[in-house]
Amino acid sequence: MEDKKLCTDALLLKINQLESVLNNVGAYIYTKDIHGNYTFTNQPLLNLFNKSCDQVIGRDASHFFDFSFSDSLRRNDQQVMRENITLETEESNFVKALGESRVFKTIKKPLHNARGDVIGMCGISTDITEQKKYETIIKEQKQLLDAVLDNVDSHIYMKDHLRTYRYVNRKAAGLFGLPVEDIIGKKDIEVIGRETADNFWISDKQVLNSNQKQTCEEIFKDENNNPRRYMSVKMPYQINETTPAVIGFSTDITELYKLKEELQKQANTDSLTGLNNHRFFIENAQREYHRAGRYHLPLTVMTLDIDNFKFINDNYGHPAGDQVLTALSQSLLSIVRFEDVLARTGGEEFSVLLPETDMHQAGVLAERIRFELQKLKIAGSWSGEIKMTVSIGLAALKKTDDSFEALFSRADKALYKAKKQGKNRVCTSA
Repeated sequence: MEDKKLCTDALLLKINQLESVLNNVGAYIYTKDIHGNYTFTNQPLLNLFNKSCDQVIGRDASHFFDFSFSDSLRRNDQQVMRENITLETEESNFVKALGESRVFKTIKKPLHNARGDVIGMCGISTDITEQKKYETIIKEQKQLLDAVLDNVDSHIYMKDHLRTYRYVNRKAAGLFGLPVEDIIGKKDIEVIGRETADNFWISDKQVLNSNQKQTCEEIFKDENNNPRRYMSVKMPYQINETTPAVIGFSTDITELYKLKEELQKQANTDSLTGLNNHRFFIENAQREYHRAGRYHLPLTVMTLDIDNFKFINDNYGHPAGDQVLTALSQSLLSIVRFEDVLARTGGEEFSVLLPETDMHQAGVLAERIRFELQKLKIAGSWSGEIKMTVSIGLAALKKTDDSFEALFSRADKALYKAKKQGKNRVCTSA
């Protein structure tokens, strides 16, 4: 008898321990018979129903859940027992005691007798209502964020330290010519090719190494292989403790860059002849003057003026005069070297900066120019042909020159000397 009592006590202890576990697992645990009536519930489920054990055992779920709201609980129970399967699913049920709907993650399994017949089922349900709310909020926020980022006028991406894309907006995906889902998770060299990816990675890596925001200009070729310019702002971001990343915002500035170049060209170009203007000539001349002085290089300046240009304007008209200036400019462009700086510096006056050129070399070039220009014959709406001659002045850099202006002034004096000596000639400065 004593042994039997010890066994009974041990069994009761185990039952109490099991009951304690079932009541503290943080889930609703229950069993039902073949008709769907509860045969066991743990305390959390009793608390959910706000009922005692006697009020629950022997009753089906319709007493505690409103099936007019959702019948998925009963249908799942029946499927588990009818098909003898384990079912893992989410259920939305209206709890009568709470007066509200709850979402449960549920696992249901059939129960068998000794012969293997299904005699009921057991279930474990976890309330995931708050989790689902947060998931909905997160989903809505992501949709909102995607809507914003997909419609801003910028190509946005996130790339981790292993060069793997973690995010791209649709504008960036469109630039790469791939759907978003075909980019996320791939390395940059798989998406845009090694050469371009390596160029982008230079500034990406600077951001990662410095942990500072960087701004740079980048070039990416479009679908027609035309280069497009982008202003990129890149900032560091820590995805987690071991995964640093770069977030990039790239804006297409190609048209702005072209406009800037066009404005720069207009600022430096004579509108009639297309040659460099006086401003451009002086800026480059100053630079070449200092370079020649620093490295002891020769430097010569040539100025030339169309002889009797007023006579051309007075007798043929200003449009004819403009055509003469244009023809002279095109002829000069075909004669001077690429490294020379040719400019229209006055009405009918032109200048040529000749880097690394001494007086003898400049004289040979000047005579060639004078000879070629006097062969020009310019025809138009006027009667006959217009011919021209030019007077040319040359000056070479001296050690005593304290500025480019001093050199340029001597070239002008040489030009005036050529004019006084009868025009159509080349004169050099003293």
